Amino acid sequence: MFSIRSLVAVAVAAIGLSGAARAAEPEPHLSAFGSMAEFRAHIDHAGQDPSGPACPADWPECAEDGYLTDEIIVTGSRVTAPSITNNQEAGVDEGGIVKMRGDTLVILRRGRLFTVDTSGDGLRPVDSINAWAPGPTPEEAEDAWYDEMLVVDDWVVVIGYAYGRDATEINRFRLDRRGSIRFVDSHLLSSNDYYSSRNYASRLVGRDLVLYTPGEIDTADEALTGAPQLIRWRNGRRGEAQTILVPESVYRAPTSPEGRPELEALHVVTRCDLTRPRLTCDATAILGSWSRTFYVAPDATYVWMTGSDRYNGPQRLSHALVYRVPLDGSAPTAARVLGAPTDQFSFAEDRTAGVLRVLVRSEGDGDAMWRPEFSEGSAALLTLPLTRFGDGAHGPDPADYRMLGTLPDNAWRMVNRFTPHHALFTVSAPGTAAGGDGLTLLTAVPLSGGATTELLLSGRVERIEPVGNDALIISRGANSLLFETLNLAADVRQTRFSGPRITHTYELEGANGAETRSHAFFYQPDADSPGGERGIMGLPVIPEREEGTGLFEQAADMAFLRRRGDRVVPVGELVSDPEGQEDDGCQVSCVDWYGDARPIFVAGRVFALLGYELVEGVEVKGRLGERRRVSFAPRSANAPQD
Repeated sequence: MFSIRSLVAVAVAAIGLSGAARAAEPEPHLSAFGSMAEFRAHIDHAGQDPSGPACPADWPECAEDGYLTDEIIVTGSRVTAPSITNNQEAGVDEGGIVKMRGDTLVILRRGRLFTVDTSGDGLRPVDSINAWAPGPTPEEAEDAWYDEMLVVDDWVVVIGYAYGRDATEINRFRLDRRGSIRFVDSHLLSSNDYYSSRNYASRLVGRDLVLYTPGEIDTADEALTGAPQLIRWRNGRRGEAQTILVPESVYRAPTSPEGRPELEALHVVTRCDLTRPRLTCDATAILGSWSRTFYVAPDATYVWMTGSDRYNGPQRLSHALVYRVPLDGSAPTAARVLGAPTDQFSFAEDRTAGVLRVLVRSEGDGDAMWRPEFSEGSAALLTLPLTRFGDGAHGPDPADYRMLGTLPDNAWRMVNRFTPHHALFTVSAPGTAAGGDGLTLLTAVPLSGGATTELLLSGRVERIEPVGNDALIISRGANSLLFETLNLAADVRQTRFSGPRITHTYELEGANGAETRSHAFFYQPDADSPGGERGIMGLPVIPEREEGTGLFEQAADMAFLRRRGDRVVPVGELVSDPEGQEDDGCQVSCVDWYGDARPIFVAGRVFALLGYELVEGVEVKGRLGERRRVSFAPRSANAPQD
């Protein structure tokens, strides 16, 4: 089931054809529309069959029977404080539920913002405020969800989605030195639902908010009327709409190999300077298919759009386009590719090597709501030179792909991650989905070439986390969590490196991971361990789920462990006290879709955010115990008063 299948003879011929076909250099970038009339004509006539060829002229092999099958992909900034978020990229902060500014922790939970002061070795709740704009009643705001928060200078920004208004909300607050917080303004950005079971909608690069939002297309007028206009709300009043997307900022998608453009959605990358007194934004949009996955690097956003058309029947591979949208506002570029990434962790831009690396599958449907959780088809590693980005007119080059074999039929969950020198991915067998018992195949692919390594693991892998130059694999067993150290690099204790291997497994019995989102985990290397060989980590856990207990209904505890070379050892848990919490009177966004627990390491101190509690721990002789805790829970209007 897990064996890597050899390439078929047609692969060799296909690679040779492709190499001969890429003589012409691509255009420098995509072309934008010159006017609203031009944009309207393009949208309104997209359904007519063109008379052009079925495949790009320089890609004759795409029409050959058997060239693409379901078994193979291709044949042949400025830092103002230490980050407390488990971000994918250095210098790119991701919207989360807890951030730090100076000595103040800012927490987003159940439609409210809270601040906690940690100065002077203390721990003291300071302030709280609704995460939505004043004006709308709770009934009017009840269909809105506020899940992501960013902090830059003394600005706190909450990102939410309002289903009743079909818009992304950007709500801004100011934070003073004492931790008091006040509302400034709110903006609506017309869009479809951005929610993903894995990805985050917002990023912060320097002072700029980078926001990806999709918009479904029916007609040209609806496409631009519904796509982002920035509407400012202040003092409960709706201001005038600010046009941030004009036809000259909308770029044509290259024609698909079937000869027609993909016109299912408008994919918009918005950039806003969050620190200006009056929020200013600009946007770049690309027409394309609905299925998408996006990733933000320090200087560009990448949007991968998988086509709705498949070659040679429904079992064949989808064509795709990956777009590079520079964050400096310059014109986007595109490259024609094949397959589909699983999520944002399928991408890794390497500016030094001048490449974009992407782990792709032959079957995939983007990273929107729950879609990344199912895996089938085959896998490959794409190493795409950044010079390949242009107008997207040329066909994929098979030499860019390294085949990694077929995936199990009806596999449950693919987890993938890049480390400095490897691409890693796991797929759990179908029987592993419902429970933890079962087997998972881990594949380690050296980025510099050389043989891949396959390791069969117990349980269902829930996360792969880079830990120094190595990786930590966290899996769910039948009634336990497994922490497995994956050694990926030689160290001073080894005379020679024999390849990736599991060097140690620690089993935390009677526990499950509380959530699978990347922000739930954090690893803090020791200050005297520059290679990350030693450090402390935290992960929220829950006991074995009780029968009849629904998602998000069990309070999490925080398990802390230490990495000591190849070993992972427990140091203790900080536990929640849900019985001591009163009704919070929640009115809006009352489900913690992004979880409610985070490990926090700052200035040598260890904290666990557990619902409405912040618990501080202290480590003595290798054991972590509770030092103090505070509750910042709001009191319901119906709760008895002191």
